[in-house]
Amino acid sequence: MSITIGNYSFEGPFGNTANLRNNSGVYAILSRRTDADRYTVIDIGEAGWIQDRVANHDRRDQWGRNNHGTLAVAALYCDEAARMRVERELRAQFSPVCGVR
Repeated sequence: MSITIGNYSFEGPFGNTANLRNNSGVYAILSRRTDADRYTVIDIGEAGWIQDRVANHDRRDQWGRNNHGTLAVAALYCDEAARMRVERELRAQFSPVCGVR
């Protein structure tokens, strides 16, 4: 299963972190009201260990407050240099409501 976010094909969306690999990459936190709706990007981040980062994230409360029905996560696995570049690009494109820097 995959979802296109920006110009990238992410794995997911997944309803829980058990489906994530604990690899380097970029993660997107997504929300939608119903199955018929498109997902909205509410946060974008990068990590060396995606599964650990998302499962223990300090912004989980923000994700819950900005969730409008179903909360999901998608991942793009890549090396450190690529993940930094992709995160910056997607944050600029989507201006996610959580984690404003």
